[in-house]
Amino acid sequence: MIKPHGGQLVDRNVKKKDVDLEGYKTFEISTNTSEDILNIANGIFSPLKGFLCKNDLNNILNEKRLENDTPWTIPILIDFDKNDIKDIKEGDKVLLTNKETGITSVLDVEEIQSYDKKSIAQNVYKTQDVNHPGVANIYNMKEKLIGGKITVYDTKVREYDKYNLTPKETRFLFKEKGWRDIVAFQTRNPPHIGHEYVQKTALTFVDGIFINPIIGKKKSGDFTDDVILASYDTLMKHYYLKERAVMSILRTSMKYAGPREAIHHAIMRKNFGCTHFIVGRDHAGVGNYYGPYDAHDIFAEFPDLGIVPLFFRSFSRCTKCDSVVNDKICPHDQKYHINFAGKKIREILRNGQVPSEDMMRKEVSETILKFDKTFVE
Repeated sequence: MIKPHGGQLVDRNVKKKDVDLEGYKTFEISTNTSEDILNIANGIFSPLKGFLCKNDLNNILNEKRLENDTPWTIPILIDFDKNDIKDIKEGDKVLLTNKETGITSVLDVEEIQSYDKKSIAQNVYKTQDVNHPGVANIYNMKEKLIGGKITVYDTKVREYDKYNLTPKETRFLFKEKGWRDIVAFQTRNPPHIGHEYVQKTALTFVDGIFINPIIGKKKSGDFTDDVILASYDTLMKHYYLKERAVMSILRTSMKYAGPREAIHHAIMRKNFGCTHFIVGRDHAGVGNYYGPYDAHDIFAEFPDLGIVPLFFRSFSRCTKCDSVVNDKICPHDQKYHINFAGKKIREILRNGQVPSEDMMRKEVSETILKFDKTFVE
């Protein structure tokens, strides 16, 4: 089994029994921040044990690595209003709670720091344009950051938990299945024929596929979580071997950071126990902020990443070949190609119509159209 990123799977969960949490200043945090805490605690963000301190943050922005030289590209931060923490000092502990996730956690205050929002935006997103959703989120953050280790004492049962496996659980599952080489596929959309082609092409060369949809905050116009999960349930029921495919959700927000986020996505799947990671065209992109293959090119900077990227460029259905093809295998003119344009498929579904079976499996389309709410508003 592949080693976790940094060499050891982090576990920051502690049973609440016999722990006195009285007396700590308490903050009700956002659901997104609580998801970051859970991803730290469950080892999805290994080797992080908490929120970043200044040296690690600066190194990530400038070198795309932690201070100890471990590859890391996305800052994991927690922000506070300066007035709310005016009585908090380094060495204190604060209690962090969230009603939606039921989380009760403690943050050890190692550092309190100011920060440059424009620097973070430019380095992570390659732009300071507030129209970029990731940049907008940075600009909306509060004035101060606290860095330090977190410990989780309590959570609650939540919607979609039947789909939720931790890295400790997936590693056990892969071992039980006898899988040594596992390819991960990240998605935030229902599957069309092109996605199925990519997944099955990759699966041909490994023991199993780990389909890992992102569940969490998305931008307006994205498919809802219910639709994504139901559509994949349908596809896997009808078109995948049960012994070769596993689906589990990843609760995190999309950053839309393009190439940097592609590395981050690969690291998380490495922690789940995957040896390979599928990287598509414009992975984690938004608008025109990144080139179509920037998310491929960035992997050349990380020969020590420890997970093998599988790059897929453009793919389409060729009516002359009568099959799904990519730009390396089909000799025919573009006039014979049907492109899997996500925007086009969205519009067809938005109008209550069934896309052509050249674009999407009929069973998948019908599953999507059963929902009253298909898209995030």
